[in-house]
Amino acid sequence: MNDLDQYIDLFSANRSTVEEHSPAALNALRDHALATLQQLGRLPEKGDEGYEKTSVNDMFAPDYGVNINRMPLPVDVAASFRCGVPNLSTLLGVVVNDRFVPTATLKGNLPEGVTVCSFSEAAEKMPDILQRYYGKVMNTPNAHCALNTLLAQDGVLIHLAEGVRLDKAIQIVDIFKSSFPLMAVRRMLVVAEAGAKVAVLKCDHTQAGSEKCLASEVVEIHVGRNAEVEWYDIEESDASTSRMHNLCVCQQEGSQFTACASTLTNGTTRNEFDVKIEGDHTHTRLSGMAIGSDTQHIDNASNLRHLACHGHSDQLFKYVLDDNATAAFGGSIEVAHGARFVEAFQTNRNILASRGARMHTKPQLLIYNDDVKCSHGATTGQLDAKALFYMQTRGIPAAEARRMLMQAFMVDVVDTIALEPLRDRLRHLVDRRFAGERAGCRECGSDCR
Repeated sequence: MNDLDQYIDLFSANRSTVEEHSPAALNALRDHALATLQQLGRLPEKGDEGYEKTSVNDMFAPDYGVNINRMPLPVDVAASFRCGVPNLSTLLGVVVNDRFVPTATLKGNLPEGVTVCSFSEAAEKMPDILQRYYGKVMNTPNAHCALNTLLAQDGVLIHLAEGVRLDKAIQIVDIFKSSFPLMAVRRMLVVAEAGAKVAVLKCDHTQAGSEKCLASEVVEIHVGRNAEVEWYDIEESDASTSRMHNLCVCQQEGSQFTACASTLTNGTTRNEFDVKIEGDHTHTRLSGMAIGSDTQHIDNASNLRHLACHGHSDQLFKYVLDDNATAAFGGSIEVAHGARFVEAFQTNRNILASRGARMHTKPQLLIYNDDVKCSHGATTGQLDAKALFYMQTRGIPAAEARRMLMQAFMVDVVDTIALEPLRDRLRHLVDRRFAGERAGCRECGSDCR
């Protein structure tokens, strides 16, 4: 039996229980997901195309518990939320392992035309939205997305009606808390109808004392005609946590999409960004930063497909690796036949702050017509020795000089964040991370007490 078979067997033995606790829209896709997994035969392993340095199979191999019966697991929410970074006011919801818990600030402050709820609640209030959009953004056969679809029983829906423009950001905080090895199957669907605007901040945390955890996360985002969506993802978990995250996006004509993913502390992380641009005159920006130390492993892979004309996209990913941390970046830009006048740019920059750190980078361009302007580039190096020497001659200790250079290296990624309070908060968290301090989930950025 390979490591995928154990999950297929788990589903087959408990299918009636899985479907009993799930909305109809989720159950409708399970047969297709199962057929996809059986056709693929296994999860990606290290050395496969696009997975040169990360084995998804190894991430899912341990014997994790799966909460098929939807039992509520205890978590001290009050201990998780003590705002250490003020001035970030959000509409907050919490996902405890894989169960959505709306807070009082969320329930009482959602304006008309904005829905933030569980899939179970959405199935009762607006089943047509789940039927129309759930599972529709994913197109290519992806083993992890199929496995998540096979096992998912609930999730979080964020829906904005046509023309609704939300000024306050929505924040979803994922918390791991378990006394036994646990896999949380998390799912999110964000739908911005035509002309809508929303910013979403997602934070991942692991509470102290938790056993080994695995997050299986799939997020689908539909950006309607002339809509604007900002997506910010910050991971501050710990060495016991593995995370497999797929962000699947579809953009329509005139839409704008911005995403920034920040990995500050973690165990093993694989983030995949799959953006399909179907409409003309779109703008897309993907950015990310990763700070690795000890034996952390961070892998970001982007696949951006321009299928229409006059699209503009930018990608910027930066890594700073210390100790024996390892990381990878794979970036692919595809410009399809007929997608004329596209401008697409991709940059990956990396610093290895120790001899034991390792970085693998693989940028790619797939261009199928001539009327485009595209470029990509990647560099990996060490801290500037001349700059370090100069700073020390001015009385700055060597450790502080190294920290200041690494902080400065990340500035342009932080500056891609449009939300000023979040931009200031992330700058603060990055500074603390380089100073050797762990913010932990006590600094998730919202005061929900």
